Amino acid sequence: MELIKRNIHMDRTRAEAVTQFTLEDDVNLPENKPDVGTLTLEKAELVIDEIRPGTDTCTVKGRLAYVVLYHTSEDGSSLASMDGKLPFEEKIHLQGAAPSDTVEVEGEVEDLTVSMINSRKLNVQSLVTLSARVEELYDEEAPIAIHGEERVEYRRMPFQLAQIAICKNDIFRIKEEVSLPSNSPNIFQILWSSLSLGDVEFKAMEEKLSLSGEVHLFVLYEGEGEEHPVRSYEASLPFGGTLECHGCKEGMIPDIRCRLGQQELSVRPDFDGEERNIGLELVLDIGIRIYEEEKLELISDLYGVSNEVYAASAKTHLRRLLARVTGKTKVTDRIHVTEGSVLQLLHSEGAVTLEQQGTVENGILLQGSISVKVLYITGEDETPYGCARAQIPCQYTLEVPGIAPEDLGKVHAEVEQLQVTMLDGEEMDVKAVLCFSTVVFQKIPVELIRQVDVAQLDSAKMSDLPGMVMYVVKEGDNLWNIGKKYYVPVDAIRELNSLEGDELTPGQKLLVVKGG
Repeated sequence: MELIKRNIHMDRTRAEAVTQFTLEDDVNLPENKPDVGTLTLEKAELVIDEIRPGTDTCTVKGRLAYVVLYHTSEDGSSLASMDGKLPFEEKIHLQGAAPSDTVEVEGEVEDLTVSMINSRKLNVQSLVTLSARVEELYDEEAPIAIHGEERVEYRRMPFQLAQIAICKNDIFRIKEEVSLPSNSPNIFQILWSSLSLGDVEFKAMEEKLSLSGEVHLFVLYEGEGEEHPVRSYEASLPFGGTLECHGCKEGMIPDIRCRLGQQELSVRPDFDGEERNIGLELVLDIGIRIYEEEKLELISDLYGVSNEVYAASAKTHLRRLLARVTGKTKVTDRIHVTEGSVLQLLHSEGAVTLEQQGTVENGILLQGSISVKVLYITGEDETPYGCARAQIPCQYTLEVPGIAPEDLGKVHAEVEQLQVTMLDGEEMDVKAVLCFSTVVFQKIPVELIRQVDVAQLDSAKMSDLPGMVMYVVKEGDNLWNIGKKYYVPVDAIRELNSLEGDELTPGQKLLVVKGG
């Protein structure tokens, strides 16, 4: 007798760990940079250069790349910027990791503080979070049929399951070139730039994955001319395309995350040779997980009629798709300006951070905050530009009916819309729309039959069973249990008693004939 099995492809996180550490250094301005008068704006990103897995550890090398925008102390109080990096090497305790593993590490800049020591030296501090995990693919062997000459009764259990069909990382390149409006001066040098993604969507297609979205660009630059006027430019650039994805089909369930990776922004000449074009070359780092739903009938129990059949089973978990959900919430607040008065708003940007997530009845409770930065013109001669910052708390329940704590997965959060308007010279109104999305799989505990063995029927046991019996149905009885008890096929009991279905009622009498 052979147990025919079907491989069910699964993925899981075998090891994961989170660590936080602080980076700090005093940095000197390069000789070619003017003295610092006042600090205006700062930003940083974490660049991971090397990941070295070990036994229960993982060593991560990288750098914090930062940029600082400041007013100079020279006459006219022009703007200038400087950049630098703080290298780091951090060992993460990652229980269960092995040197041969592929470890995925994500880094996040939790906090960045830049302060003046003097006009030629700055202090840079940052709180950094590293998240490391080892993902693995594995197969569960599920019994779907029996092959052999022995008379065996078995029953099937219908199961709607979700298995992973595609698991890989890929990149998507974006190349764009935009021209300044005709009334803007030529670019002498770029002082500050900001790039972010918006409305990125993925769709599973035949043998490929389509994606579309927008790149939001903001540039603050120094124009050509004797006075080097400072100007800004902002644009939203749509993009789209496809990625080859072998095995992908329409109707599959994509669970895909992407982020801006390598970025290159350059000033390029137009057709007249003037520095009026801005070129972008971007790389999107894309983590692809695509799942497929399938309905299988698994063998959940069996017994022999002409032989004794023993089944060895093991407890495990399969999963089904519970929900693929997206939710949105509005956040409003006001920012009070402490540095100068606001004459004109130039640019605003926001990022949402989830600090806690947990299951509640029929949902996921999300708690976090949105950090907002607003660059504005003050109209003051010494410090014509200012930056207002705010940390706005947010809370939202993502509705997922039937979710249990063990079903909770990673929730993706982003700022879908951000609108900042002036109320007066000292106060701004902030309105934001936050979007949350996740794919939730329900873990179903099952006992899968791993092996079956066949033996001769115990003659003493069989002689104790009556050749024919009038069985009175008790509470909880079913045809399967009765047939298994007397080594009689279920169809034989149904036919002998002229039963149209499998429903039984307590007190009902059934004729059971051994060997029927």
